Amino acid sequence: MKPNPSLSDRALAHVQALHAYVPGKQPQDADWIKLNTNENPYPPSPRVAEAIAKEAGDPLRKYPNPICATLREELAQHFHLPSADWAFVGNGSDEILNLLIRIFCDEEKSAGYMVPSYSLYPVLLAIQNAKQVSVDFDGSMTLPVEEVANCGANLFFLTSPNAPTGVGFTTDTIRSLAEQYEGILVVDEAYGAFAEETAISLVEEFPNLCVTRTFSKSHSLAGMRVGYLLGNPELIDLLDKVRDSYNVNRISQVAGLAALSDVEYYDGLIGKIKETRDRYKKLWEGLGWFSYPSQANLIFTQPVNSRGETGPEVAKSLFDFLFGEKILVRYFGNDTRTDSFLRISVSSESEMETLNNKIDQWLKNA
Repeated sequence: MKPNPSLSDRALAHVQALHAYVPGKQPQDADWIKLNTNENPYPPSPRVAEAIAKEAGDPLRKYPNPICATLREELAQHFHLPSADWAFVGNGSDEILNLLIRIFCDEEKSAGYMVPSYSLYPVLLAIQNAKQVSVDFDGSMTLPVEEVANCGANLFFLTSPNAPTGVGFTTDTIRSLAEQYEGILVVDEAYGAFAEETAISLVEEFPNLCVTRTFSKSHSLAGMRVGYLLGNPELIDLLDKVRDSYNVNRISQVAGLAALSDVEYYDGLIGKIKETRDRYKKLWEGLGWFSYPSQANLIFTQPVNSRGETGPEVAKSLFDFLFGEKILVRYFGNDTRTDSFLRISVSSESEMETLNNKIDQWLKNA
């Protein structure tokens, strides 16, 4: 009798070797303060709840519009693009990143990304068994345009504002890169609504440049999973070839439409978050903590203990202390460029005040 291989043994070799992406901890208890996944601390527009309630009855027995036609049209109008042919909607922007890799990458055609940046990129590439190219930032977080342009990747992910630092790149810098780079340049603007500039104005100028965004951060819809890409219609056609037939459900589509319609409400939320971000960044800088200039809803800061020390041990000490107090922040301890920092999501004033009080306690005991 032949030996029966395990299920894992039957899997493709590269899948067996995968290390899955690990998102920030999602506690189920309500008494945690979550400052680790950059969710919006404020509720979505009341229009969203109204739209969901209207859609939650009889319409649910019917399939959703397969291409999210109405949302594509509204996105094109919102961002002053020629037509809905310039917009694509996905099950979160993560699905769109995955589809781009499926289209443009394999064992011969590589994809590139900056380090540090969104840690999902290498995981998605590994799933595709695609060749990877990484380009390193130095401590200044200045984009090395020529190095990226000459990296040889067929597809390149540029996170702007950067994760985890929050550093944004100017439109002129991205234009310079697009002029020199021959591959597909994906500007990942997951935090773009909080930034001073956007690359969306470049998508008509450069057919090889596209911008991805999400409703998760700025529009308080992380639980809905709605993302979108703005780019050349030829690229949209390619995405439509490989997406799932009904990749975005009815509820998510109407929630995205309702959120997009309430510009005044979300402008107010974004302004409030930016004001809170800048105030606490300045407060911690007063303690001698270095923080990168953030154009996102986060602060990437280097803690200093009461003895004036910085480093991985200090950052991990504060991370562990806050965890013990049921406050979640993010620690990236696997890279020397990030292991002396904490990434802190900007939250409501009450939660930020609680966080700051706990930092004061840590400083007295550290």
